[in-house]
Amino acid sequence: MDGASSAGLYTRAQKLAAELRLPPLTCAAVGGASDGNFTAGVGTPTLDGLGAVGGGAHADDEHVLIDALPGRTALLTALIADLLAGGRAA
Repeated sequence: MDGASSAGLYTRAQKLAAELRLPPLTCAAVGGASDGNFTAGVGTPTLDGLGAVGGGAHADDEHVLIDALPGRTALLTALIADLLAGGRAA
């Protein structure tokens, strides 16, 4: 997460996750190569990692936790709806 420009968006996502009774979101700044690096790099509020929950990225044991998909879908849907309705990300 890009500190200042993404903090408001992350806070909003945390609030929505709580409203949906989902587990608390976690935050980590890590290296890697996602498209989010480009958007965050120019100051656009960016959250990465809202997709599937799982493990073993890019390895033989890579997997998705199927039971977590409905919650992630609900969170992403709520966040998009909130932003489209004029919710503030910052």
